[in-house]
Amino acid sequence: MTDRASVAGGRRGRRQLALVAVLTLLLVFGGRLVYVQALQGPELAEQAREDRTRTSLIRAARGDILDADGEVLATSVERFNVGVNQNLVRNYKRVDPETKKVLGTGAAAAAEVLAPLLGRDKAELGAELVGESTFVYLAKGLTPEQWREIDDLGVPGIEPEETTERIYPNGTTAGNIIGFVGRDGKGLAGLELTLDKKLTGTDGSLTVEIGGTGQVIPTGTREEVPAVPGQTVHTTVDRDLQFFAQQTIDAQVAKYGAEWGAVVVEEVGTGRILTIADSSTVDPASYQDSAAKDRGSRAVQSPYEPGSTGKLPTVAAAVEEGKVTTSTPFTVPDRLTMPNGQTFSDNDAHETLHLTPTGVLAMSSNTGTVQIGDLIDDHVRYGYLKKFGFGTRTGIELPGESGGTLREPDSWDPRTRYTTMFGQGMSVTLLQNTSMVATLGNKGVRVDPRVVDGMTDGDGTLTPTVPPEGVRVVSEETAATMVAMMESVTADDGTGILGRIDGYRVAAKTGTAQIVDGSGGLNSRLGSYVGLVPAENPRIAVGVVLYKPVGMSYGGVISAPVFRDVAKFALHTLGVPPSTTPAPNLPRTAGQG
Repeated sequence: MTDRASVAGGRRGRRQLALVAVLTLLLVFGGRLVYVQALQGPELAEQAREDRTRTSLIRAARGDILDADGEVLATSVERFNVGVNQNLVRNYKRVDPETKKVLGTGAAAAAEVLAPLLGRDKAELGAELVGESTFVYLAKGLTPEQWREIDDLGVPGIEPEETTERIYPNGTTAGNIIGFVGRDGKGLAGLELTLDKKLTGTDGSLTVEIGGTGQVIPTGTREEVPAVPGQTVHTTVDRDLQFFAQQTIDAQVAKYGAEWGAVVVEEVGTGRILTIADSSTVDPASYQDSAAKDRGSRAVQSPYEPGSTGKLPTVAAAVEEGKVTTSTPFTVPDRLTMPNGQTFSDNDAHETLHLTPTGVLAMSSNTGTVQIGDLIDDHVRYGYLKKFGFGTRTGIELPGESGGTLREPDSWDPRTRYTTMFGQGMSVTLLQNTSMVATLGNKGVRVDPRVVDGMTDGDGTLTPTVPPEGVRVVSEETAATMVAMMESVTADDGTGILGRIDGYRVAAKTGTAQIVDGSGGLNSRLGSYVGLVPAENPRIAVGVVLYKPVGMSYGGVISAPVFRDVAKFALHTLGVPPSTTPAPNLPRTAGQG
């Protein structure tokens, strides 16, 4: 009995131990279940949901760039990149619409119908449709019409990715101003670069929940953050005038074999630039086809010696300081040695003349100009050059602007002291030189040039550009005197006769300057021409330069015709009526009545 009781007690003990073990295991599993469901459950559910969600970028449309009349210079158009979910395309069935007979299934059948629309080889395309990936690109940059044709096929797993493409509908017209974007859509030149942040906008996003095979779950998470489009840029550029000016300067550069040429047209009094035309202008849509040197604007970036157009600030300073009047006499030989021993000569030999400042400008005399400039303190004259904008960037909204070169008087050597009086020993851009003439046309007040009239945001709110306050350079009386004297340049015996425009009074100045080569020689020249039209009430200032022409280089010969043609086109475009009053007959010879 004792043995039987012992055995029975052992069995009960083992059963109790087993029971305890089972209960303990159940307690552990139960606790774990409670932990997972009650405590960790929400976290795991959120993680699972995140694993099932996909977020795609909604690119913001880049803002347009418009001309002064609202014509599109640059815009972004809707495009589609097309990809495939390889897990879904295997479910495709190609069915005859009439007989309802299944003609094929899966990737091979899908490639059969997609290949013609994508312009792809069906065998190569079919290989790209097979696999386990949920998204593989098949084509990029398709038009909305192309995507609709593809979508109408109803091939499962063929999915779109909406994007944009930058287009420039006017070819090279204003390409030097507009600039261009890179493959990433970021601005690389022109306004596309300087206003990139404003044009870019803010991207949005779309988040959706997908199933195991990549399909969107209709009742799942869907969160969309709309994209904010970039701002629209309203420029001051006249597209038609820009096109005409580019054609004109390109033809003249080709005719004279020049290295480059440029034209600037500025609206007097506002600083609005109607045209900046550079030869060999870049096509923004294919900028890689242009040489790097042709992708910007030389009118803004490439300084040159102004030559005789630089005589205008010298004479203006002398008039403003009361050193000369329109009738002050000067004895003007063709060769003259100044008190410091420096000798200067005019371009052409001539007998000694007795000229007024008007006559000095009309025949573009160096010897007469240095006598006028010698009446003014060097620092005073330097101050006028600075106030006219020489040696300082204008602040125009284009990249790479040069301020030119204008050294302070204390660094001038004995010869440079005089050469700066007639536009040598310093450098300017065509934009600066045209602005200088516009200042005279604006009654002596300088208004910095600009190419942006304003910006419109995504809500349609226009923020106009607030032009800076003008800077008084010379008095209204001095400016009027200078414009009247400049009219003599286009008179019958002036150097700028080829710049005359039928029916309009023209005030101008010619310029020719030598160019220093790499070895210090002076084997090349440039010809320039700047002027105002109509002279009695200037509406536009026009500047032209041809750099390193072959053979003939006088600004009055090679640049004047470009001035004439472009200014005439601009006057007609703006609807400026012809002049009705005669030009002033200022004395050009001392003693002339």
